[in-house]
Amino acid sequence: MTSKASTFVFVQLPGSVSSVVAARYELEPTAAGPLGRLVYGRSYLERLESLPLDPVHLPLSEVEFTTTKIGGMFGALRDAAPDAWGRMILERGRPGRNWTELDYLLEASDQRVGALRFGPRPDGPTPRDRVYTMEDLERLSEAAETLQAEAAGEATPLRADVADLLDPSSGLGGARPKASVVDERGQLWVAKLPARGDRRVNAVTEGAYLGLAARCGIRVSRSRVLNVAGRPTILVERFDQAPAREAETRRFYLSAHTLLGLDESVLDRREWSYLELAHLLRRISDEPELDVIELFRRMVFNALVTNLDDHPRNHAVIGTATGGWRLSPAFDLVASSAASADNRELAMICGAVPGRERWGSRANLVSGCRHFGLTSDEAASIIDEVKAVVTASWQAEVRAQGGTDQDCKNIAYAIAYEGFELEP
Repeated sequence: MTSKASTFVFVQLPGSVSSVVAARYELEPTAAGPLGRLVYGRSYLERLESLPLDPVHLPLSEVEFTTTKIGGMFGALRDAAPDAWGRMILERGRPGRNWTELDYLLEASDQRVGALRFGPRPDGPTPRDRVYTMEDLERLSEAAETLQAEAAGEATPLRADVADLLDPSSGLGGARPKASVVDERGQLWVAKLPARGDRRVNAVTEGAYLGLAARCGIRVSRSRVLNVAGRPTILVERFDQAPAREAETRRFYLSAHTLLGLDESVLDRREWSYLELAHLLRRISDEPELDVIELFRRMVFNALVTNLDDHPRNHAVIGTATGGWRLSPAFDLVASSAASADNRELAMICGAVPGRERWGSRANLVSGCRHFGLTSDEAASIIDEVKAVVTASWQAEVRAQGGTDQDCKNIAYAIAYEGFELEP
């Protein structure tokens, strides 16, 4: 990008099936790097029902907001852009292009997450109407498998009719191949397609983790595992969109990455923190006590099932029908590889043991309990409850998803690992 580029930002407000212009975003190259600017429209500010794009970092105001983080992209906008899979598809379609964050934002599928849309003119967002149905799943799976082989240099380029199926749909986070598909009711689902090298992380075990989380008192979306082209594929219901009589309603969505005000680097994790996220939930949630305690419960669950991919983009808040915010249903719950039998570190700070703040152990989890409004005894009681459910039910959940003895063996290492009860 050699000159300024801009877009209007549109939102679908609660209870509406149409979009209104909310703001104008501009990305400018500078000697110090890309600079993003955002200004709310006066007509939007005058609406009684208007909502901020981000209640923490972009409150409703006439001021001009600026950022140099994430390549000049505000977190609330970045959440609506494609993830790694969608970006690869876009880049494949235009090889050699110097992609900016704004390019990814504008070129993405209309099935992107959340209530934000974008377009060059204030009269409405750019329409992108491609929608897949359940009948497209087999061809989508074929396209995804071939694209992965092509990217690894192990296949010839995709046939045109197969390549045309690929769509940079954002889905709900993650780098695995996926697509949004609509069922007969008009409800959207994320189809997580098989990935090369799948072993521990596959449709069966992800479905089992979602079921297990629900048994532990954690809110999750509905899911189902289907056999697509001879391989298990998990479908997870999109909690950010729902069908209406004539169109779909969309709900505001913000990742924890955005709420925490983070940059894009995965090397600097100093501010990746459940404890800080709990304080932000107290500030913006419609049900702060419920959400903060559930966040603690999710943190405990992740430690007990070795979900170490619990980074800030795998947590979110979702807009409510009344214009507020709640902790979103849990998603992307998977078993991670673990090098140590007695030390499992979560991606985010989960306690206050000096030098072991990410340690997924009982002692460390309890040490940060005050940030969640819990006493040590209350925290210990939640841990006991979640551990009892996990250890008693994990194999049954794998079986419920059609899992085999081998599927159980593949993740046995991940369940209530030995070091969980070690003292620092």
